Amino acid sequence: MMGYVIAGIDPAPFRHLYGLSDAALAAEQVVRMTVTAKPDAPCRVELVDVDPGETVLLVNHEHLPVATPYRSAHAIFVREGAEMPARFDNRVPEPLAIRLLSIRAFDDAGMMTDADVVEGCELEPLIARMFEDPAVAYLHVHNARRGCFAARVDRA
Repeated sequence: MMGYVIAGIDPAPFRHLYGLSDAALAAEQVVRMTVTAKPDAPCRVELVDVDPGETVLLVNHEHLPVATPYRSAHAIFVREGAEMPARFDNRVPEPLAIRLLSIRAFDDAGMMTDADVVEGCELEPLIARMFEDPAVAYLHVHNARRGCFAARVDRA
């Protein structure tokens, strides 16, 4: 199987939000939430399910900033204070492995070339199949039930 990398998103666009008052967050269309159950709030920077009692920020994130009809943004969770993007080489992080996922393959021009739905425990074979197509530049993984962006997968 060809190598792959699943990486968390860059926390830089969210750092200015950490510690803001709820009113200041609301002015930026951001909601602070205290996690009450696990797994319920997967952080897209650290690629972990945040523990109960911790806070997450529910933010709108443009995960596909391409100049095509597929350009897309959606709500995601970021653990308040998340600093280091996770990196998983040739392995699937637990928050993906335990959820029903929608996987979308894109070419270099930002056009979708393939898509499928799979239980997270079956993600790795689907990554391998999609990357067999040389036109596929990267994959986007979404949580199928709520539709939110979960992670990007690149060739290693």
